[in-house]
Amino acid sequence: MKDKSARKSKRPIVQRTLASVMLVNILCFSAIPAMALAEPVTVATAEKKEAATTAPKGGKADKVPSVDTLGLQVRSAVLMEPTTGQVLVSFNADNALPPASMTKMMTEYIVQHEIKQKNLSWDTMVTVKENAAKSQGSRIFLAEGDQHTVEELYIAMAVGSANDAAVALAEHIAGSEQEFVKIMNDNAKRMGMKTAHFVNATGLSKSDMPEKYRPEGDDETVMSAMDTAKLVKYIVEEHPDFSKYTTIQSYKFRERDKDPIINLNWMLEANKNVPNFRSFAYEGLDGMKTGFTEQALNTFAGTAERNGMRLISVVMGAETKASRFTETRKLLDYGFNNFEVKQVVDAGSTVEGFETAPVNKGKEKTVKLATNKPVSFMVPKGSEGKNVTSEAKLDNEELTAPVKKGTKVGTVTYSYTIDGVKKCPKGNRGSDHG
Repeated sequence: MKDKSARKSKRPIVQRTLASVMLVNILCFSAIPAMALAEPVTVATAEKKEAATTAPKGGKADKVPSVDTLGLQVRSAVLMEPTTGQVLVSFNADNALPPASMTKMMTEYIVQHEIKQKNLSWDTMVTVKENAAKSQGSRIFLAEGDQHTVEELYIAMAVGSANDAAVALAEHIAGSEQEFVKIMNDNAKRMGMKTAHFVNATGLSKSDMPEKYRPEGDDETVMSAMDTAKLVKYIVEEHPDFSKYTTIQSYKFRERDKDPIINLNWMLEANKNVPNFRSFAYEGLDGMKTGFTEQALNTFAGTAERNGMRLISVVMGAETKASRFTETRKLLDYGFNNFEVKQVVDAGSTVEGFETAPVNKGKEKTVKLATNKPVSFMVPKGSEGKNVTSEAKLDNEELTAPVKKGTKVGTVTYSYTIDGVKKCPKGNRGSDHG
């Protein structure tokens, strides 16, 4: 679990990050925000014209401190910037592990989506069924026949990691928890989550589910740190008001309840004024979800924003509740201290060797080409981000007139290298209480 070989390595490591944009007729181009990806991008191929690759604009790769210096004490971890999609830290990131209550982020996403689609409202009344009432682990002790609003149950799930609240919402939306699980897995595929597989709405092990409602088979819920980061990315981008709920520090679910639900996320910035959590509070942190089972150990998906830049962190398999937050601090500090988002290619840029494309049956023999959107990368602070290469390919050898403004004619992929950002070596893998 604690891979010492990863921390001993002193070899310089370079990671390339790719961003793909279209080549279009220069008469018109769209300024759509660029999406940089941390894995190879599939680009259009040209059967009759070879791809052209331009050299870096300058010198050696930009450099940041090696992630080996972090000494991460977890089973897996990821640090991602959501607008570019760049992965800054990847430690055993693709290992499929039990995520515990981080599973509930998919349940939360679906609830928010249903509300956005007007299939549900925050005021919709939910009647609790047997399955929810019998849920174990972290819960708010719902009884069969109880009625609560979607918002009340959502807060109990998001803030207090209540399993019974999650099941009640799932059953209300899909009729049964297992039908809801199908929606969860469909969304995981759509989001490009390669390892994620859900068997319930909570993250509980099957043995901790009410026996009558356990699904068949031996499979359990699993999700890699990378897939978890992708899920958080979808939440922050599609539901930017997520923090309205994830930052609630305490919530009294029922008037008769003696104690309120306390947010299990000790890193909330607002906790800087809470004596018990003051040492964990982190500037700008406003989400997202904790988790714990004996199989998963302690997990945490965090997100924080500073000076207009948001980062997403995931740690899985931390030994203690406290260490999941101290390990998260290492990741976020690494990101905020060393990186910034910088636009390195303007919309309407030309690509060497692809300034024009031939036109058949037209008054003009060629048309000018340009990129359709700007490209941004995470770069080391103070860097100009000049170490960029580009590879362009046309969809066809020549165009046929008439050629409309903004016609897509090919793809250019920009690559950016950072010395120090790496994938760490593979390590070991290792009732949900939040």
